[in-house]
Amino acid sequence: MLRRWEAGDREPFAALNADPEVMAHFPAPLTRAESDAMVDGIEARFEGEGFGFWALETADTNRFIGFTGLAVVRFDAPFTPAVEIGWRLARSAWGHGYAAEAARRALRFAFDDARLDEVVSFTSTANLRSQAVMERIGMVRDAAGDFDHPLVDDGHRLKRHVLWRITAAAWHGDHRRTARMESR
Repeated sequence: MLRRWEAGDREPFAALNADPEVMAHFPAPLTRAESDAMVDGIEARFEGEGFGFWALETADTNRFIGFTGLAVVRFDAPFTPAVEIGWRLARSAWGHGYAAEAARRALRFAFDDARLDEVVSFTSTANLRSQAVMERIGMVRDAAGDFDHPLVDDGHRLKRHVLWRITAAAWHGDHRRTARMESR
């Protein structure tokens, strides 16, 4: 389930942001203060932009497991301005399909409600798990758009990023085909 953030989400979110494995493809784990500031920023963006990274919980247990959602890219790159889709899940939630399922719901919102023309996603070249999710949700790798992330220090192992894209037309076309196949 995707929902807005609640006060009780802050502690488990801080725990996942402090987990070195969860944060392996980010420059560093976050402190509790940095994690709380991130939640504050996410909530502010919901108010200003109408979307953001939703808190993610399992439908069966209502347990907070991370976030999935949309964000305006806040740095300059050849592909900006753009809206990205992203996710970050607790290790205990990995391998259950939650990221892809939640990302599909976020894309549905992006294209059906927010009426965006395109959504991008990007990650470090080594983050194969996230790239697999990008492929599962119908995104296409734009190798010509790969870039050095401007907010990552030069020489850092995470500097180089891969770029993935999906357009509203591709999203809607894929879902029409899926609906036709399921009706047969």
